[in-house]
Amino acid sequence: MTRDGRGSISVRLVEQALLAFTSPQRPAEDLLRQLGMATIDLCDAEARVEVAQYSRLWRRLARHFDDEFFGMDARRLRAGSFAFVCRAAMGQPTLERALRVALEFFALAFERFRADLQRSQSLAEVVLLEADERPLRAFGYFTFWMLLHGLACWLTGRRIPLLAVELRCAEPAYTDDYRVMFSDNLRFAQGRTRIIFAAAALDLPVRRSEAELQAFLAQAPANILVRYRDTGSLASRIKAQLRALPAEQWPSGEQLARQYCLSPSTLRRRLAEAGLPYQAIKDLVRQEMATLWLADATLTYTQIAERLGFAEASSFYRAFRKWTGTNPGQYRALILGAPIGENGQAD
Repeated sequence: MTRDGRGSISVRLVEQALLAFTSPQRPAEDLLRQLGMATIDLCDAEARVEVAQYSRLWRRLARHFDDEFFGMDARRLRAGSFAFVCRAAMGQPTLERALRVALEFFALAFERFRADLQRSQSLAEVVLLEADERPLRAFGYFTFWMLLHGLACWLTGRRIPLLAVELRCAEPAYTDDYRVMFSDNLRFAQGRTRIIFAAAALDLPVRRSEAELQAFLAQAPANILVRYRDTGSLASRIKAQLRALPAEQWPSGEQLARQYCLSPSTLRRRLAEAGLPYQAIKDLVRQEMATLWLADATLTYTQIAERLGFAEASSFYRAFRKWTGTNPGQYRALILGAPIGENGQAD
């Protein structure tokens, strides 16, 4: 157990993982002891467990209950299912073909997790085809996206950024880990459950060998669970600072260095070592805010550009395309379901 955010997962998600297997007759603490995981203390809501420990819990639950999906679907995802879908998907030439194979498998394996891959201009989305029934809990949706997105990233050998994650369910009490795992742009109580990403990713080739598959599975699910940021790192503190300020008040590099009692060269070196120069940090925060504000139909493109610190809307358009591979109009049209007019702008 730890309180360090790096390489760990909240104990609140451990509780969610156990929920379907517990009852008044078998409380969570008893189940953990039965699985040899009694060192996990569920009493401290702020505690965290290391990813490797959470991965062991997942594996032991899957073996014990013959279900790799935490008992969250009417049909069990039997042990070995994830390995099977990985092997089937890696035989496809592109990510698009691989995802379609994976979704076909999940539609056969699950009762409620049937999804459709759709491509619209420069954007792609995977939409869950849910009947008009009560939404699932957020943990179920996120676990499904984790399996699918983690598989996609491994198949292509790169992290595929998610521009937005929308869910039909209400926002749960705890979302911090989900935001790190998937996207800062999480939207709850929506009409559909879906993930949105740049369509260019679908054309990426799949080149994985059997040896690479075995190495991947030997480390799973720890290697697809999370890519946690260190919330205490310099880059994370700078991001939090920028989020709290209007763009026109963002400090220059020299001002930022003085605030952190560093020389400008030391600040540049430390951020470079983390792989995030100051300009890259500003762009990440701008992209994060842009995707949130584009989902607000009351804001014009000019207003969003001004909020982000761009002198004119055309500069915002160019930057958004560079960040995401699509333009703001196409993204807004997909998010809001609005028709796309001339020049790819949402009407």
